[in-house]
Amino acid sequence: MAKRFLPTFMLVLGLLLTGQARAADPCADYVPQARPQNTGRDIVGRDLDKIGEQGHMLFAVYEDYPPYSWEESGTPRGVDIDIARLIAGDLGVEARFNFVAAGENLDADLRNNIWKGALIGGRVSNVMMRIPYDSAFKCRVEQVAFTGQYAGESIAIAYSKAEYPEEKPVPAYFRFDLVGVENDSISDFYLSSLVGGQLRANMRRFPSTGAAMEALDAGEVKAVMGPLAELEHGLTDKSAVHQPPLAGFAVSRWTLGVAVNFRYRPLAYAVDDAIYAALQDGRIAAIYESYGLTHSAPER
Repeated sequence: MAKRFLPTFMLVLGLLLTGQARAADPCADYVPQARPQNTGRDIVGRDLDKIGEQGHMLFAVYEDYPPYSWEESGTPRGVDIDIARLIAGDLGVEARFNFVAAGENLDADLRNNIWKGALIGGRVSNVMMRIPYDSAFKCRVEQVAFTGQYAGESIAIAYSKAEYPEEKPVPAYFRFDLVGVENDSISDFYLSSLVGGQLRANMRRFPSTGAAMEALDAGEVKAVMGPLAELEHGLTDKSAVHQPPLAGFAVSRWTLGVAVNFRYRPLAYAVDDAIYAALQDGRIAAIYESYGLTHSAPER
């Protein structure tokens, strides 16, 4: 499995390690960016009218990323896939999918998939799913409209019920007990830096949270720390999950939405309206439930 750097991790890591979360104006240091010039229509997406005419719209989703987006026997599956189909259905068109690998950071993902396109072999999509909402980042990246907040995400700990029959594990337990994390993830950075690095000897790194959950089921680790939905997706009758207080964790919860090219505001508004309606009538919560996941309402 390819190594994956989720953009959320890079955003939150900056807050964790530098302590620069602003309680006041997140745009205080805003510097206007240069607008993209001489950009042809074919590489900056399509407007709402054109999408209606062509009868379909393209969604960028992360590849090999259950329970959010993956392909099974050539069929797209996952929470983000179903929400994208919901959006497209509301606009009266077909949803098509561009499975993409995560770049080195969120800036690169948005540049390659929403407003410019990759230098080699890439294509711009109408909408990109699973974008962490961050007010300061929103000020800095003008080429993108951040909208359609559809869920909250948070960090949790999955654990072996046999190893912890009474007390549920908290990070302090991992001074003595083996814990699995996705390599270079927010959980990896958090546990590595906790109490002066005393937990590092008992950390086992895996290429994905899913792989860590497989190790938990096999008894190779006693617990796994990661995003709640990914942990829930990997649970078996041997394991459970909980969300204890996490000391020193600046941002253990965040909001997820979508990204649209800044040139296509009507499309962004239409997508936001579709998501808002689906939140209100319970369709998005039902999608999460269909995958055995807990839906957390976004902080809109």
